[in-house]
Amino acid sequence: MDFITALDISASGLTAGRTRMNTIAMNLANAKTTRTPQGGPYQRRTVVQVATDVDDPFSVHMRSALDRELKGARVMAISVDKRPLKQVYEPGHPDANADGYVSYPDINVVEEMAHMMTTQRNFEANVTTAEAVKGMYTKALEIGR
Repeated sequence: MDFITALDISASGLTAGRTRMNTIAMNLANAKTTRTPQGGPYQRRTVVQVATDVDDPFSVHMRSALDRELKGARVMAISVDKRPLKQVYEPGHPDANADGYVSYPDINVVEEMAHMMTTQRNFEANVTTAEAVKGMYTKALEIGR
């Protein structure tokens, strides 16, 4: 694997991690949102990621045997979670139904924070990888002098 491919893999992980972190932050910010512009309470979002090739179509034909299984990360979609809404009895709330229940999104703050910590660790690992590749590239240039 060359330096550029290693950086491409790390960059794809950083991009996917940024999307996951933004989605988690949006979920946490809207944990108590009962009314959205689309109508109804906020629905929890999740990121759908897939492993993807980091090569362009031309370089696929130039791969060696060692480079055949290299994959990066790509965000396929941000999907709406299908969890049922939480019904909380609050008869004085402006969004309460006729029985006095308010529909809140089913967002578990502890679960979202655990996802955030995992995403942060993945982000840190990708930054460390990019820095290591940069250091190897610099050392290779020094050797070549």
